[in-house]
Amino acid sequence: MQITEILERCKQNDRRAQMQLYNKYSEGMYYVAFRFLKNSFEAEEAMQEGFVKAFTKMHQYNGEVTFGAWLKRIVINKSIDMLKAKKLELVAINEQVLGTVDEYNDWSVDDGITLDQIKEAIEELPERYRYAVMLFLIEGYDHQEISEILEITEVASRTLVHRGKKKLQEKLKTKYHGTGY
Repeated sequence: MQITEILERCKQNDRRAQMQLYNKYSEGMYYVAFRFLKNSFEAEEAMQEGFVKAFTKMHQYNGEVTFGAWLKRIVINKSIDMLKAKKLELVAINEQVLGTVDEYNDWSVDDGITLDQIKEAIEELPERYRYAVMLFLIEGYDHQEISEILEITEVASRTLVHRGKKKLQEKLKTKYHGTGY
C-alpha cells in the first residue's frame, strides 16, 4: 500500500493505517527525540506524544513536505517542550548586541574527525548553542525553522549557530591535534 493511501486512511481515523505509519516511522522518530532528551524513557514519551498529536492533526497535513519531515518537526517540538518543562531554559539573547552574522562563513573540520566525535562535541557545547547547532547541522533545519522551533528570532538563530559552530570547531581542533582527551 502506498504512503498516500495510508495517509488518507489515517485522516479517516483508520487504526490499522495509523499502526502502519507508526511502525514505519517510530524508530526514526525515537532517535530524533533521543538526540534532544538523552533519556530513553523521555524520548519514547516524546515520540509517542508526537504520534498522538500527528494523528489528531492529520487533517492539517497538506503534503507540502514529506510526512516524515512533518512528523519529525512535531517530535522535535515535543522534545523541546519536555526540556522546557524540566526547567531547562534556553538563554534569551539581547538582539541589540548581536548584529548580523556572515552566513557564508566557511565551516569545516579535519578529515580525521568522525560523525560520532562531532555529535559528542555538540553535547559538550553550552546549552544556549547546543540545540541551535543540533537543529542546523544534524537535523538540517534553516534559520527560519530554527527560530520558529526555539521561539527566537532568525537573527538570534544565526548568531547562536555561528557562535556554536565556532566553539564546536575549537573543541574538535583541540581533540584532533592531540591536546584533547
